[in-house]
Amino acid sequence: MTKTLDVITIGRAGVDLYGTQIGGRLEDMGSFEKYIGGSPTNIACGTARLGLKSALITRVGDEHMGRFIREQLVREGVNVDGVITDPERLTALVILGIRDEEQFPLIFYRENCADMALCEDDIDEAFIASARSVLATGTHLSNVKTEAAVIKALELARKHGAQTALDIDYRPNLWGVAGHGDGESRFVESAAVTATLQKSLHFFDLIVGTEEEFHIAGGSTNTIEALRAVRKVSNATLVCKRGAAGAVAFEGDIPDSLDEGQTGPGFPIEVFNVLGAGDGFFSGLMKGWLDGEDWPTALKYANACGAFAVSRHGCTPAYPSLEELEFFFERGIKQPDLRNDAELEQIHWSTNRHGDWSTMRVFAFDHRMQLEEMEGYTLAKGGEFKELCLKAAQQVQNGQEGYGILCDNRIGRNALHAASGSGLWVGRPVEWPGSRPLTLEPELGSDFGGLNQWAKENVVKVLCFCHPDDDAEMQAQQEATVKRLFEASRRNRLEFLLEVIPSKVAPVTDDTTATLIRRFYEIGVYPDWWKLEPMKTHAGWQNAINGIEENDPHTRGIVVLGLDAPEAELSASFEVAASYPLVRGFAVGRTIFGDAARAWMKGAMTDAEAIAQMAERYTNLCKIWDAARVKAGGNA
Repeated sequence: MTKTLDVITIGRAGVDLYGTQIGGRLEDMGSFEKYIGGSPTNIACGTARLGLKSALITRVGDEHMGRFIREQLVREGVNVDGVITDPERLTALVILGIRDEEQFPLIFYRENCADMALCEDDIDEAFIASARSVLATGTHLSNVKTEAAVIKALELARKHGAQTALDIDYRPNLWGVAGHGDGESRFVESAAVTATLQKSLHFFDLIVGTEEEFHIAGGSTNTIEALRAVRKVSNATLVCKRGAAGAVAFEGDIPDSLDEGQTGPGFPIEVFNVLGAGDGFFSGLMKGWLDGEDWPTALKYANACGAFAVSRHGCTPAYPSLEELEFFFERGIKQPDLRNDAELEQIHWSTNRHGDWSTMRVFAFDHRMQLEEMEGYTLAKGGEFKELCLKAAQQVQNGQEGYGILCDNRIGRNALHAASGSGLWVGRPVEWPGSRPLTLEPELGSDFGGLNQWAKENVVKVLCFCHPDDDAEMQAQQEATVKRLFEASRRNRLEFLLEVIPSKVAPVTDDTTATLIRRFYEIGVYPDWWKLEPMKTHAGWQNAINGIEENDPHTRGIVVLGLDAPEAELSASFEVAASYPLVRGFAVGRTIFGDAARAWMKGAMTDAEAIAQMAERYTNLCKIWDAARVKAGGNA
């Protein structure tokens, strides 16, 4: 059978609620970040980020947290064919925090949780046969039912020629040998746990653990003796993690000293958060192992991925992409606190974004001032009209990819909230309409703290009327606002779209937009998206694109705006723009909704008529864009 997967992990899948405040007790945490968690879940994501085709076998609850895990796995590129929805049990939760470099309090909420209901019937032979390797974790050997499921998977893996790996992953309280308040505990001696582990160690080709984890697997608190006890029952390569001292691999007999094992280069970085570091380590190790690298090289990958993990907040979100890892190897460490290395963090952010938005057909109805000036407008009617715009957009989208909206919160709040989870790309403006110098909507607050209330799928969109000929005071004021907004967006894990319209300020040339683009990069603003006015010449477009690609090879791309142009004029501008792959599509508003809005506000058009007209015009623009892209030699 063709091996379509590189690795299948089996075991825990939960939601980590990570305390946002650093340096305090878990009792005093005031807010939490939500991530997926559980060792096999983390490793599935970590290996996927490194380019491996990974999958997970587990169970999740039939509720919001279970759906979150499934959806996030898909976003990370993990195959979820083995993720079973349990109709009776809740998804596991972990509440955890960062107290200091040595204390990481956590509480497991896993009483009769979904993933501990995994059973033999959940293991599909064809699915196991499709993988080059199967990786199990220790917690699922702690219960007779889940142990049977893991053993079945391992036996099938051996039958179908897959390699097998074990992360000992010893959590004493998950084995019932420590209390609920001891979630942080990493070692409690237990002859029963040792005996259970040793029954299955012969199934594995690779066994990985800390010194304490080998102590429990080998039944001795002397690490060499413990490794030798494991060797008596398993021919696996043993990889022992030693914290700051790195890790060592043993393929054969265990020598008298850990220092005699095979090692890889270490990376001296600041330890910020050790939770999830082992899963990052194993992700890198699997990449090297499955690629056929020697152990020193595989350990280099593992040590680097572990270094990323201990330097950042969260588990899965901390793990590097392959591009990021390669950059790190080539450039080296510039500062030990990696999370504060701006160059590295930019690559981390931009290479780990989710979703394919290589085509962007965006209906922009984020306009405020233009609606407020219409005859018959009231705030309530404005909100109702934007709900009609959303219905038109969804009618055209019809479940397809590559469609989006721009919608504000001040007038269009109901439409904005209704769009959540619809599959539409959702951009949300923050500029006060028409302001120059740039002023932002009051809802953000002077410290931009309002961004922490935004849905994570919302993209921060800001329009700045600027020009290279602006005087020094105007330039400094606008740039400062954009930079603060950009930094606040990143802090809140929100994508950022920067729109510039220089033609409304002063005459433009083929270099005008490119000059602005380069200037924003110079001050440290790296937009995920650029929204640019249509340029009349190929030179103008090429100059702008060069300005972006020279500074950010991982940008999401450009959308071209409409400026209330008639359809024929937009068609001509699309034809020019579509010849450049970095221009992903359009974001057009008044050309679609202008006539409908004016008629509807005066009561001269029904809801159904307004929706129909806007849907027709939006559809026409989509067809025009798609045709222009095809004509240019790209895909619609």
